[in-house]
Amino acid sequence: MSLPRYGEYRDSGVEWLGEVPEHWEIKRLRTVAELNPSKSEIAELDRSTEVSFLPMEAIGDDGSLNLDRMRPIHEVEAGYTYFRNGDVALAKITPCFENGKGGLMRGLQGGIGFGTTELIVARPRPSETSGEYLNWIFRSPAFRKQGEASMYGAGGQKRVPDDFVRNIAWAFPSPMEQTAIAAFLDRETAKIHALIAEQEKLIALLAEKRQATISHAVTRGLDPDAPMKDSGVAWLGEVPAHWEITRLKHAASLIVDCPHETPVYDEDGTYRVIRTANVTEGRLWIEEMYSVGEQDYLNRIRRQVLAKDDIVYGREGERWGYAAQVPSVDMFCLGQRMMQFRAADSMHARYLMWQLNSLSTYRQGQMDTVGATSPHVNVRTIRNYVLANPPLGEQLEISAFLDAETSLLDALDVEAAHAVVLLKERRSALIAAAVTGQIDVRGAAQGGHA
Repeated sequence: MSLPRYGEYRDSGVEWLGEVPEHWEIKRLRTVAELNPSKSEIAELDRSTEVSFLPMEAIGDDGSLNLDRMRPIHEVEAGYTYFRNGDVALAKITPCFENGKGGLMRGLQGGIGFGTTELIVARPRPSETSGEYLNWIFRSPAFRKQGEASMYGAGGQKRVPDDFVRNIAWAFPSPMEQTAIAAFLDRETAKIHALIAEQEKLIALLAEKRQATISHAVTRGLDPDAPMKDSGVAWLGEVPAHWEITRLKHAASLIVDCPHETPVYDEDGTYRVIRTANVTEGRLWIEEMYSVGEQDYLNRIRRQVLAKDDIVYGREGERWGYAAQVPSVDMFCLGQRMMQFRAADSMHARYLMWQLNSLSTYRQGQMDTVGATSPHVNVRTIRNYVLANPPLGEQLEISAFLDAETSLLDALDVEAAHAVVLLKERRSALIAAAVTGQIDVRGAAQGGHA
């Protein structure tokens, strides 16, 4: 159902806040909460007492907390941020602030916690507000937008100043009405979160289906009744009896590693740099690529020009093992961690690309990456990848089949991803409207649907 607006509004006197319900009061945050409370209030505790410990990675973008870590007080009191149950924390450093990292502190060991120094902590004054309501203010788009505008510092070290939180003006209803708004948002955002989780589960299942479809087609073929034989290679298992086994160095007429220096990016450059971040299974995300100028492009292609239908392959980093084809010539060059392959006459380029994306090929590269902090597959290992080599006619059939099947799966993936975006937008809009008084949720707070 649609939610009503309040009966009467007035100008808040705050440009970005606009009109607010007539009975809401404009207050600076420092009047409703204490910022960064002193750890001296736990001075009497035994220093060996264990408390919750929250590094930044333990704080979710959705307000969730991972409370698995604990430390004795004496290990954390000198260099970390103090908080206790009922406090509200928010990340102040970019991009954690913009992403919404922060949350209401609850369930802490002994009611006490310490965490990253990149947190601002607000302790609500019970007569003015609650942790639940304050947390929703901090998660609202309007608060985040104003915080981003106040950031100081450069690049990845930009931070929201404590004074921004201390001095920001907000409109507050009565504590009772705040409780109703917080309860409404708890319930309605939980529903939206459940819908988002369903779509994200679908996206994960589609990715699994996509990989399974690719791997089966390039190692088992399309004929379920074809006689099989042991390939003699553990990663491949059985393959159709009439297929041959080859290695990448024989299936490719050209194997080129990237120049081992970082490109000089140029926003106005004409040429696109293919990085590992731009490649997934059979897909090249051109719109997300960085650019370089002509001189750096010529430097990047000094070993070999990237021709149409050449295969690019990531061999380092968290996103190694993906391959895609180049759609045109004279536009692309290899970024760091990338390789270039050109199919031999005996191997259809599209089929080779699909096989490089298969699980059987990925497992061969894993032998170089086990235990590595930064995964890295050696060129020698890649050159000796063992591949299935069906007759050229079957390679064409398998490629056409995978193009069709993955297109269907990709369409479903795009639809699910779009649904997630819309649901997140709906959640943000709902939070924004509720905590700025643009909707009256008092009637809906006890039940019903938004």
